[in-house]
Amino acid sequence: MKQNEKIIVVGSSNTDMTIKSPEIPRPGETVLGGEFKMGAGGKGANQAVAAKRLGGDVTFICKVGNDMFGDKSLKSYDEEGIDVSHIMRCDSPSGVALILVDSDAENCISVASGANAEITPDDIESAADTVRNAGILLLQQEIPIESVLKAAQIASEAGTFVILNPAPACSLPDDIYKYVDLIIPNQTEAEFYTGIKVFDEFSAEKAASKLLSKGVRNVIITMGSYGSMAFTDEGNKFFTASRKVRAIDTTAAGDTFCGAVAVALSEGKSLEDAVGFATLASSLAVQKMGAQESIPYRENL
Repeated sequence: MKQNEKIIVVGSSNTDMTIKSPEIPRPGETVLGGEFKMGAGGKGANQAVAAKRLGGDVTFICKVGNDMFGDKSLKSYDEEGIDVSHIMRCDSPSGVALILVDSDAENCISVASGANAEITPDDIESAADTVRNAGILLLQQEIPIESVLKAAQIASEAGTFVILNPAPACSLPDDIYKYVDLIIPNQTEAEFYTGIKVFDEFSAEKAASKLLSKGVRNVIITMGSYGSMAFTDEGNKFFTASRKVRAIDTTAAGDTFCGAVAVALSEGKSLEDAVGFATLASSLAVQKMGAQESIPYRENL
């Protein structure tokens, strides 16, 4: 990896509207009661904010609408200390996510992509020098896949370390894997990409082996309250147990984990130490309601 602490996050920016209720409604059912919150979100934005709060030097590349949600998001990222010089505006509405959280802290999310769907490979190319000069590129999949692929290709060819959080799960071009230094799926995503149901260390290793065979160099599979498993193309593997806490809302736990891994690696930590750091950070995130509201600061770890 380059000796460069700069982290570039390319991804989505949404406004999250979250309702916590005793249970998530079934089709045709209305559930009364529950706490409502509205705040900034989107996997890209969450990971950018997590990386910044946890000590990273972060630039965020995204697209928002020329509307009040876009204005508020841009102001929020700037106040976090994130470099917003590559955030683009367009006439499409800003992305919005509706999030339902039940009493067990499980959630379901529906996203109206809006401006996120307008990010093109040409937009990525316009920021190519910034991507090439970074130490780490952190990607997710709430923007068009062709733009994710373009960013990964530019970064990889320049020696920038590429992290892909393959969420939400969707069909990927086969040639993207060769550009990825580290892929971080959860259990559901790992099963989607490999066809192997992940429920323990053995099944996680089988799924990781399949991902490694596609060309990625390192794999971390997160398994919620069980913990996570990491694997390298050199044959190394290790399990990290989750921290036992009372979870209130898991919405941004995965994004916090990814942002934390990026920060730790940018500081020269080993993959095992990076996973330990990320496990601690995400254990704090699940103890608060909301997405970015729940992401911890370095001094609170």
